[in-house]
Amino acid sequence: MAGTQYESELVRAGARAQGAWGQALYLARQYPLGTIGAVIMAFFVIAALAADLITWRDPLATNAPLSLAAPSADLWMGADVMGRDLYSRIIYGARISLAVGIGSTILGCALGVLVGLASGYLGGWFDLLMQRIMDIMQALPLLVLALVFAAALGPSLQNTIIAISIPLVPSVARVIRSNTLALRELAFVEAAQAIGMSEWRIAARHILPNTVAPLIVLATAQLGSAILTEASLSFLGLGIPEPHPSWGRMLSETAAEYMRTAPWLVIFPGIAISAVVFGTNLLGDALRDLLDPRQRG
Repeated sequence: MAGTQYESELVRAGARAQGAWGQALYLARQYPLGTIGAVIMAFFVIAALAADLITWRDPLATNAPLSLAAPSADLWMGADVMGRDLYSRIIYGARISLAVGIGSTILGCALGVLVGLASGYLGGWFDLLMQRIMDIMQALPLLVLALVFAAALGPSLQNTIIAISIPLVPSVARVIRSNTLALRELAFVEAAQAIGMSEWRIAARHILPNTVAPLIVLATAQLGSAILTEASLSFLGLGIPEPHPSWGRMLSETAAEYMRTAPWLVIFPGIAISAVVFGTNLLGDALRDLLDPRQRG
């Protein structure tokens, strides 16, 4: 009897696995560009997590004889002016870019959700005050606002995450607020109010879960913007400080002086930044089409 039950469990597990694999293949065929974006992001995430295993040189170790060494069998992407292996610095730089991008996106979305949910559900003077603050913040471009906070906080990993996350708040707050305004008029909210459920419990338990789909789409789209903003801040000297390998700082150190004599110092960091932003944009577009019923054909 036990053997039969065990075999039936295996059959059900196999059916679920085949169903999940079949669904993944179906989504890959339906959204080929989104699949490409997911593959690109998976590549960078795996490279960042396995950086210790797939690199053989210390990204911070200098070697004067290898200064500006061209790409070769030993140095796949060449070396910078201090003789540091560019391949190792690109791989370890993925950790910095993804950490800043994901960290700032999560923090910005969390703050935006709190502001948007409270503003849309409570309304009144609080909604008016929050929306005027959001208007002021959205009046400045993302990079300009991030520059202001980065200059005020100083260059460090934590400060860069904070400086990028704050400009992300208004767009998230606006999306959550608009969804909250529509959801709070529905029958299930009135039913929860009728049975005496508290306002914050209604907002957290009934309204917030129904805003997850647009939030996922928006967070994916903003991830690329956060990574690009980090590279821009580092390029301007206000992002990740030395000696941490940052793609933007690699460009700032070499773009003007060594563009002609050692173009690999600009090409490889530029390709890395472009690829990860391109991958997040493709993945965000596919998630929008998948999760937003209005976008489905």
